[in-house]
Amino acid sequence: MIETMKKLIYWVVNSWRVVMDNRYNPLRHIKDPSIQGYFTMALFIMWSGYFGVVALHWMNWIGYSIVWSIIIHMAVLIPIMVTNAVFEQAEKDGANWVSSYKQEK
Repeated sequence: MIETMKKLIYWVVNSWRVVMDNRYNPLRHIKDPSIQGYFTMALFIMWSGYFGVVALHWMNWIGYSIVWSIIIHMAVLIPIMVTNAVFEQAEKDGANWVSSYKQEK
């Protein structure tokens, strides 16, 4: 059971990185991180709208709003992306930024 959970977690993390991590997806060829972020968010909004239309059509939801779908997806994904960035920065720098911040104060 534990091995299955580990495999599932690794699969989720790897799947996330293939889509959202610019070190692995084709956006890695764009050198400016702000442009990479822009394209990531633009694609995210596009896919949220797409899945909203699919859900509206196939599930026959009444009162379904594509705008609310985008807002709900952003409310979930943005904190996950920020958390992932913070964790990666902490891994890379060994939390040296905390020490340097305290020394500046």
